[in-house]
Amino acid sequence: MGEATEGRARLGLEGIAALALPPLFWAGNFIVARAARGEVPPMALSCVRWGLALLCMLPFAWPYLKRDAAWYRENWKLVALVGIPGVTGFNTLVYVGLQYTTATNGMLLNSTIPVLILVLGALFWGRKMRALQAFGLLVSTFGVAVIILHGEWQRLVTLEFSRGDLIIFVAMICWALYTLGLTRIPASVNRLGLLAVHSAMTLVLLAPFLGLEIASGRVPSFSGAGIAAMLYVGVVPSVLATLLYMRAVSIAGPARAGQFIHLLPVYGAVLSTLFLGEELHLYHAVGFGAILAGIVIAGRAGR
Repeated sequence: MGEATEGRARLGLEGIAALALPPLFWAGNFIVARAARGEVPPMALSCVRWGLALLCMLPFAWPYLKRDAAWYRENWKLVALVGIPGVTGFNTLVYVGLQYTTATNGMLLNSTIPVLILVLGALFWGRKMRALQAFGLLVSTFGVAVIILHGEWQRLVTLEFSRGDLIIFVAMICWALYTLGLTRIPASVNRLGLLAVHSAMTLVLLAPFLGLEIASGRVPSFSGAGIAAMLYVGVVPSVLATLLYMRAVSIAGPARAGQFIHLLPVYGAVLSTLFLGEELHLYHAVGFGAILAGIVIAGRAGR
């Protein structure tokens, strides 16, 4: 009896860690990417990130890649449909968006992911949406609009939007698709091997864009700050956070795992103030409050 209770406690701690740590690591990713935007351009940062991640993972993932090789060959379309938005698209779009908007705005927009999971799940995965969930969606959408418009509603009339905010919002759609797509990957397929496959696929897909970036004269700086930024994004948010998130989806399900992502702006507000000197404005609080309220309303309806 005591051993069973202890086992449940360990599982509980594992679940909490898997749910709470990825947002912290990803918040650091936003901070580093924004701080290093003058040192490492976005395509280079994304390629270095997944190149380093692949090097770190490959020795451990190789046995599972060989074991699951037949499954990958038979289901390559599914592997691509899951990996392209989640691994290739999400991170690259975030790095591009952070060239034009603050890390604070980017991290607040991460809070839209649970709502996007709800919407896309209803549209494409056959998940039912109740009336109260739809109301929560509207409340959260209001919060997103506040952040993207910077609290200035006249921007809506003149169609004046922040380019960086819109790019990052598209990235959030990509991550919601990735979260839902992970539920189609059998649990028997090793997640470390899956991430290695997605990393290699990303490097191939981004190679032409990296070439264009270099041809335009934007090359990474190998200064101390540049190297530190590349090492961080290559290991912490890429390998540790993604594997923990995959584990969280398997333990708690995609909806609950997605809900914990709204911890990211909480972590990020502190980190961006401490390390980037960014200021928090009233529209940040209003927007985040509305997004969080919508998530809570939708969550109650889901239960």
